[in-house]
Amino acid sequence: MSEAATVRRSRITPEREAELYRAVLDLLREVGYDALTMDAVAARTRSSKATLYRQWGGKAELVVRAMRSQTPGSIAGIDTGSLRGDLRAIVGREDDCVMAQNAALMRAMAMAVHTNDDLRQAFKELLVEPEVEEFRLIVRRAVDRGEVRSDNPALDYMVHMLVGAFATRTLIDDLPPTREFLTSYIDAVVLPALGVPTP
Repeated sequence: MSEAATVRRSRITPEREAELYRAVLDLLREVGYDALTMDAVAARTRSSKATLYRQWGGKAELVVRAMRSQTPGSIAGIDTGSLRGDLRAIVGREDDCVMAQNAALMRAMAMAVHTNDDLRQAFKELLVEPEVEEFRLIVRRAVDRGEVRSDNPALDYMVHMLVGAFATRTLIDDLPPTREFLTSYIDAVVLPALGVPTP
């Protein structure tokens, strides 16, 4: 984040910021990204539009930061001693209800991301790239431990595999992603592709 953005965003309390993010996510679920307006956010949160623009610059950054606020923290520090343990720990951070809500949010955003350049850029910079880098750290540790060969071609597709399972569960099976589904997917697909034995 730029120094200007840090200064810009430091003027409200963490509690107020969390309240605003909850309101944004509620509106996003209710009306979708395209119909969500800064006027509606201002009315819902008893804020001025000027304050919202001063703090977040625009709708795209506000929405993506609200989505990012729902992640339960960095995964980079997860180190159970095995890749299987690390991936299970990542899946276990959210219960099935939260996972289903997050999947619904991602579906609501999917079309908007492809049709809105500002949103796509904010989504990549503030949400996708930081999480992909954290996954790379976990995979790098698995390679360093000797669990995965550094030349395994599936390494480049690990994030795609995990995101794909999460994103397409509802589309294919008409069911939300769950811990049980993702854990079994990791054992059946991800780890075998990486050459990691499973029990």
